[in-house]
Order: sequence, then structure tokens, then C-alpha cells
Amino acid sequence: RRCFRYSRAERSRGHLSESAPSPEPQVNAPRDAHEHDESGLVDGLRHLFRPHRHDPGAGFDSALESSQKGIFAVKVSLAALMLTAAVQLILVWLTSSTALLADTIHNFSDALTSVPLWIAFVVGRRAATRRYTYGYGRAEDLAGLFVVGMIALSAVLVGWESIQRLFEPAEVTNLGLLAAAGVVGFVGNELVAIYRIRVGREIGSQALIADGLHARTDGLTSIAVVIAAAGVWLGFPLADPIVGLVITVVILWILRDAARSVFRRLMDAVDPELVDDIERVAAAVEGVKEVETVRVRWLGHRLRASVSLVVDCQQSVADGHHVAEHVRHALFHEVGQLDTVIIHVDPCDCGEIDAHAHTRDHDGSLPPRRSEQRVEEDD
Repeated sequence: RRCFRYSRAERSRGHLSESAPSPEPQVNAPRDAHEHDESGLVDGLRHLFRPHRHDPGAGFDSALESSQKGIFAVKVSLAALMLTAAVQLILVWLTSSTALLADTIHNFSDALTSVPLWIAFVVGRRAATRRYTYGYGRAEDLAGLFVVGMIALSAVLVGWESIQRLFEPAEVTNLGLLAAAGVVGFVGNELVAIYRIRVGREIGSQALIADGLHARTDGLTSIAVVIAAAGVWLGFPLADPIVGLVITVVILWILRDAARSVFRRLMDAVDPELVDDIERVAAAVEGVKEVETVRVRWLGHRLRASVSLVVDCQQSVADGHHVAEHVRHALFHEVGQLDTVIIHVDPCDCGEIDAHAHTRDHDGSLPPRRSEQRVEEDD
């Protein structure tokens, strides 16, 4: 009795292996190291401002190491943004600019969003317990809710202040200092954005990447302060509160994107290409007849996956486990930030025996009987 369904990888090879599983998985060997052909100050700055994408299997950090990197990045960015906002606050007092006040408030709120993310990285390192059996990685996702709340609060404060100044204008002075403050805000935020995004990509933290993009947009709003100064200098004093309202709109745009990202993460959304990659890697392992289902989700900046495979029904339990372990090993090498993967092994059809006869009516996630699939394919 021969199994009638084979993996895409086996069909492409044009033959069926009848031997026992190979002691090593037949997948592309991962690159465990990579080299940077960068030397000197110019190349170093290029690497800083244009961070490259690492191979998922290269320089693979543990959950503890990646959390430590995330905490350090949060500390550095918090200090840099607080310094930037403090300098701008002094210049607000000297210039009485609404646009600069709006930008300063936003920069302070952006700095404060680092605090819950810092706490989340620390809490996420705690070991799983009998109550929290998956650990505390979800704390990082919950911190995103606080980030969304702070962005919304910034929009309200900036909008309210700008509307008040629109009906009760205040004289704006020291236009040169005002423009300089805008430049300070842009440079400070852009440096923080580059650093956050670089570390976020390295450790796989979407929350840190999103916070970096948030800081980058803050830098662009700082340029609006320079435009406000130019408008006042040209004799249009209402340019200051109007630019403040423009910044409010920009913050609301950020709020929409941030809220969408956070709620998608809380709803266990992942990039469909990630599912495709897991299916491809698992199907390429010798002994896998079919990849039936793949489920994967983020817990903080680490991935957890479950995969259902079909193997030869003539194999022993030990041989089936051998195939499953090869699949796990291949996935750990080829899928970045993968923390845990659970493999369920199903036997291929041998006669009319249904391997899920006792549970099919209870588990809606089970695939249809293969005999039914075969009939549908013949039709």
C-alpha cells in the first residue's frame, strides 16, 4: 500500500524515497555568520543610516539576549529624546511659538512611550508559570496600547493649544532660535529613529520598529516649525497656529497607523509570507509527505509556531519523531526570531483507516479525510 499524496518537493524530484529518513535534514544550510565589508568612518555612517536586513538565520540571538538589546535601545533613545525635548522647551519659553510648543509636547510624549516598552522588555524575560504557561511575552504587545494612548493624548493637547492660539494670537519672537529649535528636533528624532529601527530589525521587535518610525515622523513635524518661523518672518503671524494644526493632523495619521499595527499584533496577525516560508522549509525536509497546517503568532518579539505534517504510515513512532525533529531544526535555522515550534505528525492514508476518527467531530481545524480530497481532485 503506497501513500498517494506527496510533498511538492518530492513531486519536483520525480521520485519517492522508500528509505528511512536521512540523519540530516535536506535543506539549504543556513548561514551562521555574515561579514560586513565596511571600514572607516564613511562606511560606518552608511551602515548606521541604511541598516541592512540580516539573514533570518544569521547571528541568531536568544530571547534573553534580544530583550537586553531592546532594553538598551530604549534607554538610549529615551535619554536622547528627553534631551532634545528639554532643549526645545527652553526655546519655547524664549520664542512663545505654538508650533514649537506642539512639537515639544509631541517629543516629550514620544520619549515617555519608551517607559512602558522598557517595562515590557523586562517583564517579558520572566519564565513561564503554571498560570502564564506561554510566559510574559505578550507584555510587549500590551505596551503598544499605552503608546497608542500617548499618541492620542498628544493630538488632543496640540490641537487644543493650536485652536486657542488661532483665536488669541501671541507674538512670536526670536525667529532664528525658533528655526534652530526645529532643526534640533529633526536631528534628535531622526537619530533616535535610525537607532530604534536598526535594533528593532535585529531582534525582531515590531513595537521597537514602530516606535522608531514614530520618532522619524516626529522629526518631519519639526521641519514644520521651521516653516512656521519662515511664515511669521514673511509677515503672516497666523502661520504659527496653522502649522500647529498641521502637526495635529500628522499626529492623527501616526495614530491611525500605530493603532492598526498594535491591534493586528494583539489579534495574532502575521505576514502571510512568513507562513509561506515555514511551509516551504518544512516541505523540503526528507520524509515529509505534506504540510497540512501552519499556525504562527508573535508573543512580543518572538515567534511561536505549530505545524501539522504528514509522514509515511509505515514508519515507526521513533522514525516519525525523527522527521519532526529535523523539521524543527530546519525551522530554527531558517526562520528568524522563532522561539518555539510544535510539530504534529499524521500518517498518510493506509487503506481506509481514518487517523482522526475519534476526534474529527470535536476538532474543527482538522483537514478533510484524504479519501474525500482524492475524490474531489478526481472530479
